[in-house]
Amino acid sequence: MSFNKEFIFGVATSSYQIEGGFDKGGRTPSIWDTFAKTKGKVVNFDNGDVACDHYNRYKEDVAIIKELGVDCYRLSIAWSRIFPEYGRYNSEGMKFYKDLLMELKQNGIKTAVTLYHWDLPQWLQDRGGWEERECADIFLQYAVKCFNELDDLTDMWITHNEPWCASFLSNALGEHAPGKKNITSALKAAHHILLSHGMAVREYRSLGCNKPIGITLNLSPAYPSSNSYADKLAASNADGFLNRWFLDPIFKGSYPFDMANLYAAHSLGFEFVKAGDFEIMMEKCDFLGINYYNRTLSKFDAESFMFSAGAESNYEKTDMGWDVSPDEFIDLIKMIRQNYTDLPIYITENGSAWTDIVEAGYVHDDKRTDYLVKHLKAVAKMNELGLDIAGYFCWSLLDNFEWAYGYTKRFGIVYVDFDTQERIKKDSFYRYQQIIRDRTV
Repeated sequence: MSFNKEFIFGVATSSYQIEGGFDKGGRTPSIWDTFAKTKGKVVNFDNGDVACDHYNRYKEDVAIIKELGVDCYRLSIAWSRIFPEYGRYNSEGMKFYKDLLMELKQNGIKTAVTLYHWDLPQWLQDRGGWEERECADIFLQYAVKCFNELDDLTDMWITHNEPWCASFLSNALGEHAPGKKNITSALKAAHHILLSHGMAVREYRSLGCNKPIGITLNLSPAYPSSNSYADKLAASNADGFLNRWFLDPIFKGSYPFDMANLYAAHSLGFEFVKAGDFEIMMEKCDFLGINYYNRTLSKFDAESFMFSAGAESNYEKTDMGWDVSPDEFIDLIKMIRQNYTDLPIYITENGSAWTDIVEAGYVHDDKRTDYLVKHLKAVAKMNELGLDIAGYFCWSLLDNFEWAYGYTKRFGIVYVDFDTQERIKKDSFYRYQQIIRDRTV
C-alpha cells in the first residue's frame, strides 16, 4: 500500500512533555508544574522540570528528526515562556522557539505549531483559567503574538490540542491539571477553549496570514459491548462525551441536545453560552487534526453520570490498557466524512505505549512497530476509499513525561534514558524511516 508524493509524514511532541528548562529563559510555572508537584497527582511524583532536556538538546533532537526523514515536525509552544505574567511579553522565551524553528527550517523540515497543548500558565489559572471567558481573550493576545513573531518560520498552525482532555479529563474527571471534579467547570472550560479557537482563526486571517490553520481533536469511536438497548444508549452517550460535544459546535454550530440535556441534570445551566458564540466556533479552518489511539467499548452503568462505563474486550491491549483497533480507525474517519466535514484531515497523533527493554544498546519494540504498520495501512486504505487523509504524525518522537503517568509509559520511537538523557533509536524508528523513504507500507 502506497502514499502519494503530496502525503505528509510527520512526528510529534509537546512542550511540557519534552522541554524541561522549567525555570529557564524567563519561563514561569504552568498548571502542570503545579499539578505534578502536588502529592498523589502524578505517578512517582514525577514532573517535567527536566523531562527530555529538549530545551538544551534541541539541536540533537532536530538531527534525529532529520535522520528519520519526516516531512514535518509537530511541536507546541509553552505559553508561560511567552507570557510569564499577565500582560508581560518575554522575548527571551520567544527566541527559543525562533531558534528551534530556524534549526528545523535549515534542515529542510517543515513545522506544524500547536499553540495550546494543556500547559496553561499558572498565573492565568489563578485568574480562573478556562472557566472564565476572559481566558479566551488572553489566549487571543498570546496567539496573535505568536502569529506575528513566528508565522514566517512555520508551515501550519494548530490552535488547540485535544480540548476534551483540557476540559473534561482535567476539570470533570480530575485526572489532568488543574485536577477539578466538577462538570460545570468542565463545560465552561470546553466552551471557552472552542471559542478561543474560533477567535484565533478569525484573527489569523484578519492579519493577512495564509498558512493552513486548524484544530486537533482526540476522537474515539464508541461501540456497545452488547446488542442490548442499555449498552447502545451507553455507547451513544460515550460518543457524545468524547466526540460529538466538540465536533458539533465546530461543524454544526450547536452542542448535541441529547448530551446538553444529560449535562443539565448535573450542571448549573448554560449561561456561559452567549449569542454569537457558535458562529465564532464555526470559523472555517483549512484542515481538521485528529488524534487517534483506540476505540471505546461501552456498557450501561446506572452509577455513572453518563450512564456509561468502559467494557472489557478480547482485543490486544497496549501498555495503557487501550484496545489495538486499526479497523475502527477507518470507521471513525468514515463517520467524520459522512456527518461533519470534507476538510483535509491530518492524523496529528497516533502511537502506542509498550514496555521497552534496552538490550546491548538496542530496543526491539516489535509491538509498537506492528501497531505503527497496522495504523499506517489503515490510513493508506482510507485514501484508497477517497477519505482524503493529507498526512500522518507519529506520536511520539521521544519517550517523555506522559502526564499523570509520569515516566512510566513510553510512546517514543526513540528511547530516552531519563538519568543520562541518552537517546536510543528503537526498531520502530527504523521501520517508520523505511516507510517514509519508500512511501509504502
